[in-house]
Amino acid sequence: MLDAFTALNRGTRLVYRRGLRRYVYAPIAVNLAVYTAMLYYVVTRFGGWLEAWMAMVPAWLGWLEWLLWPLFVLSLVLIVFFTFTLVTHLIAAPFYGFLAAKVETQVTGRPPLDDRGLARTAVDALGRELVKLGYILPRALALFVISWIPALNVFAPLLWALFSAWMMAITYLDYPMDNNKVTFADMRRRLAAHSWQTLTFGGWVTLITWIPLANLFLLPGAVAGAVLMWDRHYRGEGDVAAP
Repeated sequence: MLDAFTALNRGTRLVYRRGLRRYVYAPIAVNLAVYTAMLYYVVTRFGGWLEAWMAMVPAWLGWLEWLLWPLFVLSLVLIVFFTFTLVTHLIAAPFYGFLAAKVETQVTGRPPLDDRGLARTAVDALGRELVKLGYILPRALALFVISWIPALNVFAPLLWALFSAWMMAITYLDYPMDNNKVTFADMRRRLAAHSWQTLTFGGWVTLITWIPLANLFLLPGAVAGAVLMWDRHYRGEGDVAAP
């Protein structure tokens, strides 16, 4: 049985072998540029964001300030992580889709079903990312609103953590599924049919993204891990109710 951690471990070792490692340089360069710019922006403004957020706590909840402060910090960190993830994957999507196709060919001995050319694949990959954004952003906005509602915002960090795992599963497992002509709706049905594998994979990828700098070199392994998970758990899955 292929579990999420094993898939990520095998995938990371796989992409740095001869024949595949040349396909990870472009995604690493893209992520490094975005990481540097966003880190500078967040460091210079994080304190002001936190002060503004704490100023909105009503007086009757003042006695809970010792608890709300770390919860607000964690919520801000999760929001920053979410934004960083969206930006980097929107830019790197064409490279990750191409890498997933190369990994699948090497692992399974056959190419994915996608017969589009490289240029068309790159354009379609950006379109697919916009579809993901259309699914993710309204749900992220709802969580953002919850994060500002007194009392309810106590649950915000847990909700953000669960949502992040689901979001990362959608983001990475979609690469091999898109390459095999699986629609976005069908992809969500397949992920829901294997919810444990889906959330554990997304959870591990989320943890990887929180490792400064090292995540730049580990995320291509998550693409390969997603291919392994696709081939073992999701390929040929029948239709079930979409979440």
